[in-house]
Parts: sequence; structure tokens; C-alpha cells
Amino acid sequence: MVTWDDVVALATALPEVEVTTSYGTPALKVAGKLMGRLRNDSDGSLALKTSEKEALVASDDPAYFTTPHYDGYAYVLVNLDLVDPAQLPELLDDAWHLAAPAKSRKQRNA
Repeated sequence: MVTWDDVVALATALPEVEVTTSYGTPALKVAGKLMGRLRNDSDGSLALKTSEKEALVASDDPAYFTTPHYDGYAYVLVNLDLVDPAQLPELLDDAWHLAAPAKSRKQRNA
């Protein structure tokens, strides 16, 4: 089982990531841009920016889902109780890449 602390430990190893809040819930931002946040319900899920939303939801992996609220947005819901911990670094890296400013991405790839 993955915890919010696990998510924070991995995410804050990425450049410019800070732990803050969004909509009154714990969140991760890179250079002030949201990359993910805990949802304020009791299902233990994380709303995470992704370039692979359709593929993750279509994979039939119960760790990934969405709701009508997130239609049209590049966020997938990740059930932290079900997600494979080995996939988390890749998911967070993708979220970072999507949220980070171009200058930060360029510096990281240099």
C-alpha cells in the first residue's frame, strides 16, 4: 500500500516540487503549478496530472479511474491502496514533466 508520505518522498526528489494545498487538501506543485493532490473524500485517491489518462483508465487496472468531474482534464485518479508502488515514480515523473515550466524541463534534461 502506498501512502501520501510515499508520494511526497518521491515527488520532492524532483526539481522545484513543494508540498502545499489545493482546494483545502494536501497537494504537490512544481514552480507553483499543480501536479497532483489528495482528494478530499475517503477513497484514498490522488488526482494526478498525466499524459496517459485514457490508457490508464482503459487498462482495467482498478488503481486507475476517473469521474465526470475530471472529464476534459489531464488528471487520472489513482487509488493509493491499489497502485503498484513500482509505477509511482514514472507517474510522478510524468506529472512533473507536464506541470514544470519549460526552463525547468530543459535544465533537468541538460
